[in-house]
Amino acid sequence: MRLWHVDLLEHLPKGQLLSQWRELNSIFAKEDQHILINYIYEYPKDDLYIYTNKVMDEMTMRGYKIRTYEKMNKYFEGLELGPNFKPFKDHHDNEYLQICYYNLKEKYMRGQKDYEEDMYNNLCRYVKGILLSQ
Repeated sequence: MRLWHVDLLEHLPKGQLLSQWRELNSIFAKEDQHILINYIYEYPKDDLYIYTNKVMDEMTMRGYKIRTYEKMNKYFEGLELGPNFKPFKDHHDNEYLQICYYNLKEKYMRGQKDYEEDMYNNLCRYVKGILLSQ
């Protein structure tokens, strides 16, 4: 279970993006505990809400249908949001960006069927641009 770095959502292959929605729904339903996501419970729910909206926006932009919002709506019921911001700011840093990048790189190298060359090359250019600007 993983929440991908927020800045990489647009670079995720279809399989990872759709899995991200499933994982979010699992969090909404059961508040899953897993070593790769436990950090989210250290943040206000606002962070997860903003992250979730970014996932939904990317899914919508790609034309993927979201069938139900029931678990999400129940989980965030009564949440009063402040201004939009980058979620999980102390965790979704450049080190985590690199970790996610190498995970995605391996998926591409191993031949993940829905990971198109153009998408992978865009990911590489994006990450190199971020790392060079440090």
